Amino acid sequence: MNRAFDEAWFAARAHEGIRGLKAYDPGHDVVALRAAAEWLVELGSNENPYGPSPDAREALLDSLHLVHRYPDPRGTALKAKLAGVHGVDPACLLLGNGSHELLMQLAQVFAGPGDDVVYSQFGFAVFAIATQAAGAKARVVTALPRDAAMPLGHDLAALAAAVTPATKLVYVANPNNPTGTWFGAPALAAFVAAIPPEVIVVIDEAYAEMVDAPEFETAMGLLGSHPNLVVTRTFSKAYGLAGLRCGYAVAHPALLAVLERVRESFNVNGFALAACAAALDDHAHVAWVRRRNVEQRAALARWLAGRGIATIPSQTNFLLAEFGERTPAIEDALLTHGIVLRPMRGYGLAHFSRITVGTLDEQRRLFAALDEVLA
Repeated sequence: MNRAFDEAWFAARAHEGIRGLKAYDPGHDVVALRAAAEWLVELGSNENPYGPSPDAREALLDSLHLVHRYPDPRGTALKAKLAGVHGVDPACLLLGNGSHELLMQLAQVFAGPGDDVVYSQFGFAVFAIATQAAGAKARVVTALPRDAAMPLGHDLAALAAAVTPATKLVYVANPNNPTGTWFGAPALAAFVAAIPPEVIVVIDEAYAEMVDAPEFETAMGLLGSHPNLVVTRTFSKAYGLAGLRCGYAVAHPALLAVLERVRESFNVNGFALAACAAALDDHAHVAWVRRRNVEQRAALARWLAGRGIATIPSQTNFLLAEFGERTPAIEDALLTHGIVLRPMRGYGLAHFSRITVGTLDEQRRLFAALDEVLA
């Protein structure tokens, strides 16, 4: 047999949406970089540098003796805690292996060939992956221009106007990754109300716990009046549990019942269930993380502005910094100093780098290295 069984051969046997799909790009290979650097400053993945609540660590260790047992397939205890936090019935909650899994499932269930999915330019990369994997058509709406009040943010009016009779799903992130931009409560309410009730609206709020802007408001309060609304959250950011991969969706129970049909069995591991439930009780830790993040985000923005480097306004734990044509060279040079930023070429933002807000010590290292590189 002389046939070459390469990736192209197998891809030709996949369905049309998968054939042209590129896998999610996580950025630099930080595992290899950690091995090469004595002290790596990881500012490319929007991780919480302060880590999880001590209560979550203790709960994680206490659950190790159950490693040989399957976890609760329904996540009953964690759902009960989340129901109390958000003032909803546990039936309004669905757990996922990170919110990534849930965003993929929404497209898998509610969109397909012949359907449209609407999302913004510079929106979260998973929106595009989920759409193409489902075989649906993407309707990408141009982001707001640089001279707008919220440069590179979502144009909500244009997103609503892009909905057609073929549209099954609309994805929006608030705040948005990778731009850090956000919109306030009146704009959110008007946008959701403008979408036809037969179209599923997904508001991804992965960074909601990081926000300090008074005009921001979660979409949770709109769930009761909009059965087509889904809000997704994660424990990977403010709660500092990225390594455990746990997220959740809040929506009408009937909508989630359909999603349950494709949920993988035991999709959230027992350690995540225990640690996340404990993390929800430590309100002080999350508040402390938010304060530290706000302080260091402002310090990072001031330092960059002082060197003529523009940033996009952000309510997340990262800033999008505009280095211009020298962006790839700066990113490569910083790697030699053991500092990892997130390249934005895959998002169509080749002149920008995304910089995670680090601890005071991490940012001091970044500032010193950048001063040397920029010189």
